[in-house]
Amino acid sequence: MNKAEETLVRPESHTASYLKMIGVPTLAPLTSPFDPGYDPLTLASHLEQSSHLFSILKISMACWMVAKESATRMKVAAAKQHRVQTVTGGGPFEVAVAQGTLPEYLDLCASIGFDRIECGEGFTEMNLNPAQVIKMAWERGLEVQFELGKKHSGPFSKEGVAELIAQGMRWLGSGARQLVIEARESARDVGLFDTTGTFNPRFADSFAKAFGLDLVMFEAPTKQSQFALLNHFGREVHLCNVRLEEVLRVEIYRRGLHSDAFGISKLRPVRQG
Repeated sequence: MNKAEETLVRPESHTASYLKMIGVPTLAPLTSPFDPGYDPLTLASHLEQSSHLFSILKISMACWMVAKESATRMKVAAAKQHRVQTVTGGGPFEVAVAQGTLPEYLDLCASIGFDRIECGEGFTEMNLNPAQVIKMAWERGLEVQFELGKKHSGPFSKEGVAELIAQGMRWLGSGARQLVIEARESARDVGLFDTTGTFNPRFADSFAKAFGLDLVMFEAPTKQSQFALLNHFGREVHLCNVRLEEVLRVEIYRRGLHSDAFGISKLRPVRQG
């Protein structure tokens, strides 16, 4: 090999080492994406691309119950192959409680292979206490997370936030693994967001102070809600209900690599040396 040829040889480079060089920190997975009914191959492709960024994958709404069961089982198996836990959406739980079939629902979730169920009272009222529900889930090898907030009652009020914090404490005290702050699929006129989608940081801080960012997840189904929560809390906030095709955008924003995040001090990477 002559000198001209030697100058063309470059050592192999990798994304991880380059990100470290420019100051992007190594982060634990902090996004819980949801599958609203993608086909199994699409989900498997997203897992191949982004599973290292998933904290837990929500197989959402009741779509998995009306799809071909073989397809649902393929999705759960694909997640397990990538060492990603799965959680059901809260809607089927509420329906099961209302219909008096919670034991059968839990049996089904365990049989399919889910790791966790989401519980809530978003559009129903429940006459079971948290300890009863969690005991039934544990007996079937299922973890529990609980969603705080109603789906059809508009934005939170100060009094409502206090009640939800008390409710969340009861569920955590009974053994729930995490809490979820409701924002539906629109992040408008619900929870922390008003009719225009404007974020309420004061109420968000109340939940973060009460539970800590390691135990509370904030639903962030839209670009506006995702960026608002990351701008406010910084890169350590746990986001959920992020569509699969938006996970990478959320993660470059979290790491300060998005043009709108690079100028924000709590997100912008800091190169050492």
